[in-house]
Amino acid sequence: MLLFVAVVLGAAPKSVAASPDSTTQALLACPGYTAVRVVKLLFVGNEVTKERTLRAELDFQEGDTLSTSSLGRRIEANRRRLFNLQLFHQVLTEVLCQDGSLTILFNFQERWYTFPVPILSIADRNFRSWADRPDRWRRVDYGVHLTRKNFRGRNEEVRANLQLGFNRKYELFYEAPGYGRRRRIGLGVGGSYYRARALDYTTLQDRLVAFRPVNGFPIERRYVTAGLRWRRTVRLLAAFDVSYHQESISDSVNLLNPTYYLGRTQRDYVELGLSGVFNQRNTFAYPLTGYYAQAQVVYRRFADAAAPPQLLVRTRYARYVALGGPFYYSGAVQGQLRFSRRLSYADNRALGYEALVRGYDPYVVDGRHYALVQQGVSYRLFDAGQVQLQNVANPKINNIPLVLYLNTFTDAGYVSTPSVVAGNRLPGRLLASAGVGVHLVTYYDRVLTLEYARTVRGQGGFFFRFEFPI
Repeated sequence: MLLFVAVVLGAAPKSVAASPDSTTQALLACPGYTAVRVVKLLFVGNEVTKERTLRAELDFQEGDTLSTSSLGRRIEANRRRLFNLQLFHQVLTEVLCQDGSLTILFNFQERWYTFPVPILSIADRNFRSWADRPDRWRRVDYGVHLTRKNFRGRNEEVRANLQLGFNRKYELFYEAPGYGRRRRIGLGVGGSYYRARALDYTTLQDRLVAFRPVNGFPIERRYVTAGLRWRRTVRLLAAFDVSYHQESISDSVNLLNPTYYLGRTQRDYVELGLSGVFNQRNTFAYPLTGYYAQAQVVYRRFADAAAPPQLLVRTRYARYVALGGPFYYSGAVQGQLRFSRRLSYADNRALGYEALVRGYDPYVVDGRHYALVQQGVSYRLFDAGQVQLQNVANPKINNIPLVLYLNTFTDAGYVSTPSVVAGNRLPGRLLASAGVGVHLVTYYDRVLTLEYARTVRGQGGFFFRFEFPI
């Protein structure tokens, strides 16, 4: 008989531990066996996705022998691997066990893979920094961002940007996570051209100061990149990239801040980057259990011998724990070390850019090194499951998952730098905040957050974000 051994896992995640009932049922289906042999793997519903792409994620194949004591957990772990490819709305598993032989069926509901998304976005780091600009309504970008996921059914991705408006950006990237039967070695290539009508040329009182000329673009950047990818599964990835960059600023920017490029208006450099990710979270969009580890090392060498080389090291570790019932804990630590005899203003960046102590959104903290600790407790307020859209027949878009969490959090960070520019007070000081927010997990792994944070400086405010903060 067929045994149903997994549950639907949509884009709105739940905490699903390995099911003891699944293991028990599998044992009952094959009484007297301490081990069973996989004789057949079946894949249904993968109309676009190639079967070899799916097989490469599994840690068993036909002919392998599996212990019945861990059978349910083993199948559930592999189902999660397939779901975390983020190619499917749901993955179901069924098992037929007869005379010690297993037939395992994976049933998929594929997503929509082509996304032509109009670009209408603010030209700043975050909403608060944009709202503080006097010319904010001019600082808007528009265009189209095109993504083709699961290109050729091999989990490859093609991305293109045509961005006009305040900032101009033209980009094309191709990412192949792996080739061959086991999909271990992959490739990434791309190129980008960017220029902007305004440039944040210095930091004053821990806020970016912008320069906007009457005509022209004060900064232009272009680069090409190519690299190799190594992947054990979707949970274990590594990358090595080589890129060549050309960047230039106007004479006016160099006069306003001679340290922006260390007295130069143009710089060329080569960057070598090595990174690795170990991702053991239950789901990648809004994780509730598991852990995540990432490390990155980047070496930058300039064509001009007067500019010293740089070495950048970044690390991050996050842990997610189910506390029981609808309560979940998340915590993360991350840090950066940047080594060089001398840094330009453009490279002397720490918190407020990619990493942030929540509540300090209007500010940036310049420096070479930083440490950041974040933690929070989430309470699932409600789970609407899959909301069915009436009069929409396409199953790839007619089900909208909706899960709402109430979250409380605390953040703390510190930036270290050899010298602090006069007027900036945040480098070398403890940054800390606490707050409360609501997180909405919905369509195609989207996470929308509305948070209120208050800092140790006594400042507070509401902040809107488009991703899971930890």
